[in-house]
Amino acid sequence: MSCLLKRWWCCRQGRASSVEFTGDISLKRAKGVGKLKTFGCRWLRGGVCIVFSLLLPLPGCWIGNEQIDFNVTYIPPNEFLLGPEDVLVVNIWRNQELSREVIIRPDGKISMPLIGDVQAAGMTSNVLAKRIADGLAEFMSNPTVSVQVKEVNSYYVYVLGEVSKPGKVPLKSYATVLQGISLAGGFTTFASRNKIHVLRVVPNGQGQPKQVQIPVPYEDIIQGKNSEGNFFLKAGDVIVVP
Repeated sequence: MSCLLKRWWCCRQGRASSVEFTGDISLKRAKGVGKLKTFGCRWLRGGVCIVFSLLLPLPGCWIGNEQIDFNVTYIPPNEFLLGPEDVLVVNIWRNQELSREVIIRPDGKISMPLIGDVQAAGMTSNVLAKRIADGLAEFMSNPTVSVQVKEVNSYYVYVLGEVSKPGKVPLKSYATVLQGISLAGGFTTFASRNKIHVLRVVPNGQGQPKQVQIPVPYEDIIQGKNSEGNFFLKAGDVIVVP
């Protein structure tokens, strides 16, 4: 498949439309895109898949014959997934010797007495508490475990390019793209505001990490024409302001 920019595929309120460019391209459309009640676009260029969707996730996009599934949303998540560098307090009821404060390691695990390493990253504190309790059940009767998040350090993004303070931006609560740019000091004089995009690593169909590029229609957002484009960031996202 030729990956030079040839065509935008868009869906608005269930009606598929396209804007033609010169040249030929064989573009494979995702099943069910035409049924979405939200706005979505697909852009294939130079082997990079650029997808923009709202509320409902697109079924996926293709790079060659490879499908990548992911979604963007402007609704904040209703639960927090633990990640590396988060500080936790693990309490085992009536057992102070096993209770402790732990930091999630870069490999996503914590170390606990008796049961050793436990996967923590990617799950909620309640799920982790149950996993620890299941492991301790081999050594004690009906262990009661609670996990409290003392410090959130895993939710951060990077902002690059024409902003006042580029670099890593730690976040303590869910933030949108424009909030992330604001925390980086805002635009410089030379920022190309309509060329902003977010780089995000998502798993492909085989579970391997792939990077996708999500455009951010800044002018439309601030004019109220596309407020949904100001989606919530995920940990590790990279905002690029050319």
